Amino acid sequence: MYNLIEELQWRGMIQDIMPGTAQQLEKEMTTGYIGFDPTADSLHIGSLVPIILLVHMQRSGHKPIALVGGATGMVGDPSGKSQERNLLSEEVLSHNLACVKKQLEHFLDFDAGKPNAAEMVNNYDWFRDFRFLDFIRDVGKHITVNYMMAKDSVKKRLEGDTGMSFTEFSYQLVQGYDFYHLYTAKNCRLQMGGSDQWGNIVTGTELIRRKASGEAFAFTCPLITKADGGKFGKTEKGNVWLDQARTSPYAFYQFWLNTSDADAERYIRIFTFLDREEISRLTAEHSAQPHLRLLQKTLARELTCF
Repeated sequence: MYNLIEELQWRGMIQDIMPGTAQQLEKEMTTGYIGFDPTADSLHIGSLVPIILLVHMQRSGHKPIALVGGATGMVGDPSGKSQERNLLSEEVLSHNLACVKKQLEHFLDFDAGKPNAAEMVNNYDWFRDFRFLDFIRDVGKHITVNYMMAKDSVKKRLEGDTGMSFTEFSYQLVQGYDFYHLYTAKNCRLQMGGSDQWGNIVTGTELIRRKASGEAFAFTCPLITKADGGKFGKTEKGNVWLDQARTSPYAFYQFWLNTSDADAERYIRIFTFLDREEISRLTAEHSAQPHLRLLQKTLARELTCF
């Protein structure tokens, strides 16, 4: 067991954090969640950071929930997007959900006999029968349009050429309600995610405050970048997937082996569970003999085994 926030901070995995979050995690076992987007039948290595956040949470004695967005996958998250994406059918989403669930079970301990057993939920389960009029009456009235318009993800789209549909504009309310639902149904007090999700996450904490008079917490992780400005997780052949049918174990290993020295020094803290002393030792040895590519080989070995 270890202090979750301290562990993530030295690994460079905290960007934004709500006041009181560290104190909440020190006070008691806390339930926290991260949402996963089921737009494909496999997660890719861009999803590894949220997965690893949940693993750290469980290892530090807290309870992780992986929310697979069967409902939000039908809407589409505008955060970080320049245009609206194609929406998926219910049949395709159901197939993707089953595949993603199987992958997540590989990383987290779902043993129901443990107090901090991981759980997996699908937000379609509580949105399926939620009528539109009920939603705008029971949820929409608690968050002002001014509040929603102030979010960076909304501002950027409104200032662009394509604008934003009402469907996408409503996304932050839908995600905010996810947090509210988990707060009331499972005493979930924490949401985590990438830094591009901060606005959506804060909407959830605000909804909990206004609708349930409750207090919730949040932190985000920086979006992973490459030192040369290239997009992390992309190769000439496209995404690097966690499904070996899409990305072979050899190609997966080679991706990490080909990491630059500058990136390898950051990635080994983020993508492995090696402790601080071991990483310091490896980094020093790598600096002394960079041609041996010790950090890259360790990254590739640890992640291929994981």
